[in-house]
Amino acid sequence: MEKFFKLKENGTTFSTEVVAGLTTFFTMAYIIAVNPSVLSQSGMEWGAVFLATIIASIIGTMVMGLFANVPYAQAPGMGLNAFFVYTVCFGLGFTWQQALSMVFICGIFNIVITVTKVRKSIIKAIPTSLQNAIGGGIGVFVAYIGLLNVGIINFDSGVPAIATLNQPAFWLFLIGLVLTIVLLVCNVKGAILIGIVITALLGIPMGVTTTSDSVSFTEACAALPTTFGAIFTSEGLPSLFSDMARLPLVLVTIFAFSISDTFDTLGTFIGTGRRSGIFSAEDEKAMDSSSGFKSKMDKALFADAIATSIGSIFGTSNTTTFVESASGIGAGGRTGLTSVVVAICFAISAFLATFVSAIPSAATAPALVVVGIMMTSAFKEIQWENFSEAVPAFFAGLFMALCYSISYGIAFGFISYCIVKICKKEAKGIHPILWVATLLFILNFVLLAVI
Repeated sequence: MEKFFKLKENGTTFSTEVVAGLTTFFTMAYIIAVNPSVLSQSGMEWGAVFLATIIASIIGTMVMGLFANVPYAQAPGMGLNAFFVYTVCFGLGFTWQQALSMVFICGIFNIVITVTKVRKSIIKAIPTSLQNAIGGGIGVFVAYIGLLNVGIINFDSGVPAIATLNQPAFWLFLIGLVLTIVLLVCNVKGAILIGIVITALLGIPMGVTTTSDSVSFTEACAALPTTFGAIFTSEGLPSLFSDMARLPLVLVTIFAFSISDTFDTLGTFIGTGRRSGIFSAEDEKAMDSSSGFKSKMDKALFADAIATSIGSIFGTSNTTTFVESASGIGAGGRTGLTSVVVAICFAISAFLATFVSAIPSAATAPALVVVGIMMTSAFKEIQWENFSEAVPAFFAGLFMALCYSISYGIAFGFISYCIVKICKKEAKGIHPILWVATLLFILNFVLLAVI
């Protein structure tokens, strides 16, 4: 175990990695129930998507842990699943089989740009100030997810507002938040996981922590054949390209899937890897190699790239690196052992779905909020007194939460950075890859507006 994961070299221990894995799993376990609920609206069977979600998460996360040896977990991404259903299926009129086929192609495309070092080159092209802004922005985004998950921020009046504290879930969240903060301030080992467990237990007498109805494992297995391999049937890939008149729309949709998936992942890696030291300076130097997988970043990007295609084969939307991995990293996770623990938890959850889903958002939301607080420390590296640096940093750092999208935050950061540089007559200092990425973001916004 020590030799394979290099625990001492990474400044961690077996127990710390296990606690980190459990922490990450419990903060992202909601996807097990939420993803099937979203995708089933497109006509897919709930039980099939439930099992496909777990299988894709296990495979993607296990590859991340064993191949890349980094503490990141993968699962079908929120936002991307909504785009799958509401935009691609409902808005554009594609069937769920065709949508899965586009996700599969998106995954293949991501594998290609990873193997050819394009994704890695994008990371190296991003200025340090923007990387710090992305790191802090991820923190704001993670904390915002926590607040929204428990519903303590609502939009009933048309603007964001604190909800009236008239529900047990809100009080449980506040109790859990105070408890977790106290444990962290007192330097209690495993504070975040302890906070989740105690809060969930306190939720039992409050009526917040309850077992929920779910499809049994046997029923899910019986439903899986309806989605597994559907992309290779006549209703999948062949039908996607049967109407040449819709080919431009198909290509635009695949591009939209890819750009969101790619920059969500890059943002997560940049935002969490730099601060924690998971991707070190030595690792970045290894990224200069022209061939092979010489660094953790190379391997992590490849692990993420193959997960989407694998997930689409089983029957789920884009599988991506979850930003909730930050909670496990915040709990001390530094190696792939954390990911392996998460993968094992996902496997167990297939049989214990009723109990896993019983842990309420009110118990996991405090973990996301405190991790977000930790990550905002990256903002201190930005020269806010320099307006030229502050503008792109502001957009990159805050638009992630405001737009509820990591990729959109990065997009506005890139666009504003280029505008500032042009105004200062320093356009030559913009990396060519940054120019291309910015133009692609603009093209994406235009195409989405048109379709």
